[in-house]
Amino acid sequence: MDSRDKLLGFLAALLGFLTVAGGAFGAHGLEGSIPTRDLAAFDTGMRYGLIHAVAAVVALLVSQQGPAAARISGWAFIVGIVLFSGSLAFLGITGSRALVIVTPLGGLAFLAGWAFLCVGFIVQRNKDAR
Repeated sequence: MDSRDKLLGFLAALLGFLTVAGGAFGAHGLEGSIPTRDLAAFDTGMRYGLIHAVAAVVALLVSQQGPAAARISGWAFIVGIVLFSGSLAFLGITGSRALVIVTPLGGLAFLAGWAFLCVGFIVQRNKDAR
């Protein structure tokens, strides 16, 4: 495993940790102190962040079999977590909508990650068939 893969794994684990901690903070620290709509957005950000942190680990494991597309997928998931989950966390914590403009970019990064992961599996399947 090279240093880029170790960094991807570390960031996936760190973001997984932070989204679980964020979810607990939202449930116990923000509830009742921010508008319900903002709390729901915060919760969505944490949920999607956790799902995609796990997906980044899966992408890293698939990339160990060779497909570069899987590694790209993992990085797309990390970018998506930072942009999507991060912007919604910022909204929930500060009440400011200043960063929600990047939320859709995070969603696009998630979609790109899933597309690249599909390509990674196809490449690996074709490799195995030889």
